[in-house]
Amino acid sequence: MRPLTTIELTRLQLLTENSVEFTLIEPTETALKKSIMDATGSVRIYLKNQNVHDYDLQGKGASTNGVSKQTKIILENTLVDTTTSLYRPETKDGDPRIWVYKLKPYANANDILAIINFQEVLYIVNVTQLDFDSLIKGEGNNPLKELVAQINSDSNEVADELLGLLRDIAKRGFVPGLLQADTSIGRTLETLLGIEINSSRKPDYKGIELKSFRDSRTNRKTLFAQVPDWSASKFKSSAEILDNFGYERGDDFKLYCTVSAITRNSQGLKLNMQSDIRYLFENSERATIGDFVAWSTETLHKRLLEKHNETFWIAADTQLIDNVEHFQFKKVEHTKKPIVSQFDILIEQGIITLDHLIKRNSAGRVVEKGPLFKIKPNALNLLFPPSEIYDLI
Repeated sequence: MRPLTTIELTRLQLLTENSVEFTLIEPTETALKKSIMDATGSVRIYLKNQNVHDYDLQGKGASTNGVSKQTKIILENTLVDTTTSLYRPETKDGDPRIWVYKLKPYANANDILAIINFQEVLYIVNVTQLDFDSLIKGEGNNPLKELVAQINSDSNEVADELLGLLRDIAKRGFVPGLLQADTSIGRTLETLLGIEINSSRKPDYKGIELKSFRDSRTNRKTLFAQVPDWSASKFKSSAEILDNFGYERGDDFKLYCTVSAITRNSQGLKLNMQSDIRYLFENSERATIGDFVAWSTETLHKRLLEKHNETFWIAADTQLIDNVEHFQFKKVEHTKKPIVSQFDILIEQGIITLDHLIKRNSAGRVVEKGPLFKIKPNALNLLFPPSEIYDLI
């Protein structure tokens, strides 16, 4: 896809600010002539994540295995009803294809089109041609404004529902924790909300991630966990990291430490952001080791967006009652759509850091609970657009 213009980026930002998820496609001159467009990786991922279509499960042949989806092309003042064909041809290894019927009159070669899935209908919006600002913010109704408002309303509906449940929990006052551990607050809240405890990487409540924390502490907030890209790293496992930098603690051999881009820690470790080649490295002061693990910034950005598309950061007071920690949930900070370009800067400034939690257990097995990427407690406004604050009590 060609680089987006400043105007196109501004228009897409308007969609993002209104909780509209989308993917982009660029019809070339050849694509318009032949009525064929390649379903690029980002398009395939979007359609799969939206439960619209999975090309990986599709057989070859447009006539035998092709799928049609109800589609509407959004113009300034009207909608064009049409269909979109999703298929893999018999030729050329069955490369995934997509075509929006009736598209040609409404798109020029190399226009940027947004594809938006909503209520089992695909909406096609010409980002290059339509004036999003006047349509979405202006007076009067139009198809784009109505779609954005409806999607935003549905998004707020889930948030309002969750907020109501949290307020009901807060009315109980101090509730006992389920276990004696740092993770007790999260486990307790999820149980109270009826959320099954699992190891899924997906957000916790109908697309909203829950991050609860003890408000009396000044601990950093966990953003996400992400293992290194071992194929791009000198070291190939957490065990190798532990063997080189671990230490004895009682009966355990572990590496529990924080790594920053600002200063080296006691193990001689430091983060090294290389934005020009789009990689974050972890570096050892030992000349024989140097950069030993790597993460592509693309992977980190995708993980951040996946985990924190929408998040409730829930603060609680704590109190010991009969030697059991109790929680009073009292406040929520509601964030949406992190600004991924800020992530790299915050790494470089030491505001986002990395925690290793590696341990070799009695059976000799190495367990890594991270690496965890964490942000300083009062720095959410540096990573997210303006948030909403809600009192629960």
